[in-house]
Amino acid sequence: MRVHVGSDHAGYEVKNRLVEVLRDSGHEVVDHGPFVYDELDDYPTFCLRAGEGVAADAGSLGVVIGGSGNGEQMAANKVNGIRAALAWSEETARLAREHNDAQVVAIGARMHPFEDVVTFVQTFLATSFSGEERHLRRIGMLSRYEVDGELPPLAAPAD
Repeated sequence: MRVHVGSDHAGYEVKNRLVEVLRDSGHEVVDHGPFVYDELDDYPTFCLRAGEGVAADAGSLGVVIGGSGNGEQMAANKVNGIRAALAWSEETARLAREHNDAQVVAIGARMHPFEDVVTFVQTFLATSFSGEERHLRRIGMLSRYEVDGELPPLAAPAD
């Protein structure tokens, strides 16, 4: 599988180590940077590119890494058509794919030991979207809102 990866300075070392693990596991990795450590770099520079890479590359997935993963997730989610999820456990990584059909996982490098980061990413990459109707319906609501700003209808209040 092709995996687009990006980070910031806080995720730089973890990203580099993860790229090697993924390549050793047989994945084709597209590294969107950073390529040198710069404590003043800006995560949107790299995470937007990783998200764009996934959006333009059908069947690929992405990983964005920062100190907490929050900003990196927000950046990837700005890319039209991308659903990025912050994973902080194996279960959240699995559910991001299974229920939300997320194409990008965000992880906080300062929040987890490297071994856990690898587990979260491997779980994310190995999990398929369930395709259940309820999940398709919810993703459809998000997609319509993204395209034309259409809010989902409110449910009728219970009597």
